Amino acid sequence: MKHYIYLLVLIGSILMVNQPAIAQTTESQTEQFQNRIVDSIFSKTLGESRDFWVRLPDNFQPDNDEKYAVIYLMDGFSLESTLEAVYGNYWGHYLPHMILVGVSNRKNRTRDLTTSQIKMRRGSAFDYETGGAETFTKFMEEELIPYIDSKYPTIAYRTLIGHSHAGQFTINMLVNHAHLFENYIAIDPTLDWDNQKLLKQAKEKFKMEDYNGKSLFVSLAAEMLHIQNESITIDNVMSDTSEFSLPARSIIEFSQLAKSQNQLNFSRKVYHEDLHGTVPLPTIRDGLIFLFQWYQFKSPQKFNNPETPIEELVSLLKEQEQIYTEHFGVPTAPMVDEMLNGYGYMNMQMGQPEKAFMFFEMNIKQNPNSANAYDSMAEYYESQNDKENALKYLNKAFELSGKDYYKERIEALNKK
Repeated sequence: MKHYIYLLVLIGSILMVNQPAIAQTTESQTEQFQNRIVDSIFSKTLGESRDFWVRLPDNFQPDNDEKYAVIYLMDGFSLESTLEAVYGNYWGHYLPHMILVGVSNRKNRTRDLTTSQIKMRRGSAFDYETGGAETFTKFMEEELIPYIDSKYPTIAYRTLIGHSHAGQFTINMLVNHAHLFENYIAIDPTLDWDNQKLLKQAKEKFKMEDYNGKSLFVSLAAEMLHIQNESITIDNVMSDTSEFSLPARSIIEFSQLAKSQNQLNFSRKVYHEDLHGTVPLPTIRDGLIFLFQWYQFKSPQKFNNPETPIEELVSLLKEQEQIYTEHFGVPTAPMVDEMLNGYGYMNMQMGQPEKAFMFFEMNIKQNPNSANAYDSMAEYYESQNDKENALKYLNKAFELSGKDYYKERIEALNKK
């Protein structure tokens, strides 16, 4: 890990736009997400078993006290690689370490994700079982979420992501069950369903309900707004009255409604060159960045400038810690551990030992069970020719991990 962070710092600013360097310096995406568990529970509500996967954060340690926000991804096995690609590239500056949960909707998808029963759709008979969204919501609220919370170190800060019918499900969750999630990403949702029934319901709910503290990102795939008329564009689609443009018109109308709901933190984006099937990737990327805009680090240039006084850095870190703690509802470090470590090494390289010590010390305080944090502090003391303290921290790293690497480092240092 030490060399991974060291390379990260050499690339340039660890808090600038070049965030992929953090995620992929020495590890492939697959290796990053090695903490993947496939599980299932039998649902009394559904009367069947339901599969899901869980991806633990890259810094997860079983004996650590750190707790994490959670992302729930509907159609989890279909969109797993999409979420993985986005999260693997943007955690750190843009996104916190989080637990990811992918829920299977491979069986009875239309039943589980649609909000009402229908027999006809777009002028044709519709033979699928429908209208089970409330039942599936009950499964998530009473069975799946409690199971995840009991088994993994979570906090009650949840994000829900859904595409198409799952986007309809996501909007329904916000409109009718907003207590379960803080954040929502609805990807090209089917809001035309059942003669816009959910849209009409939202018009009434938005007048009465309190959505303060809730955030929603909605996308519209606009490459083909009308399957039979290519002259229909985003500029004139609202003047069309055919059923073929109703999906797009429903999303636009809902977005206008959501934008007028002052308590709701809302954003919509039209993807002009994307189809319904291609829009999940850019939506998840843009949606997560929007939802966690408050998380993005403030004044990165000051952290990268050797002229910034240490007192100012400490003040900025305290401010960042306060922002994170207020949003998550639990004490939260001002930086992920990889960045605390990275800034420590960067300042060592720049000949600023006092700042380096501050970052390493903060990393140990925030991550007292991290062998890597103690190893980094040992390197700091080695750079200061303080063999006694270097050995002290190396011994602590070895005590925590039992790894031969630290034992060999101790032996080598003793020979000097």
